[in-house]
Amino acid sequence: MVRTFWAIAAISGGLSVAAGAFAAHALKAKLSTAAIAIFETGARYQMYHALALLLVALFLSQVEHSPYLTMAGFAFILGTLLFSGSLYALSLSGTKWLGAITPLGGGILLCGWLCLAIAAWSVKQ
Repeated sequence: MVRTFWAIAAISGGLSVAAGAFAAHALKAKLSTAAIAIFETGARYQMYHALALLLVALFLSQVEHSPYLTMAGFAFILGTLLFSGSLYALSLSGTKWLGAITPLGGGILLCGWLCLAIAAWSVKQ
C-alpha cells in the first residue's frame, strides 16, 4: 500500500499543478471568473489531499499494519476524485447538478481526516 499511495500522491500532486496552470493560462479567456474560481478550488484541494496521501504513505511505512491509515488513504483518493473532479467538470461544462457530487466528495475527505486522527491515536508507542 505504501508504494501505491506514494505513487498516487505524486501523480495527483503533479496533476494539481497542471490543472492550476491550465486554469491560469488556457481557461482564462474561455471561462467566467466564477468558473475559474471553481476550477482553482478543485486544484487547490487536490494538492492538499495529494500531500495528505503522501503523509499517509510515509506513516504507513513507519508503523505496523494500520487499518485506519489505509482507510484514510483510500478516502483521500476517492474524496479527491469526487470533490475535485466534480468541480472541474462543473466549471468546464456548466452543468449545475454536478455540484451535488461535491459535498459527497467533501464528506469522504472529512472521513479520511477522521481516520487519520483515529490512526494517530491508535499508534502504540
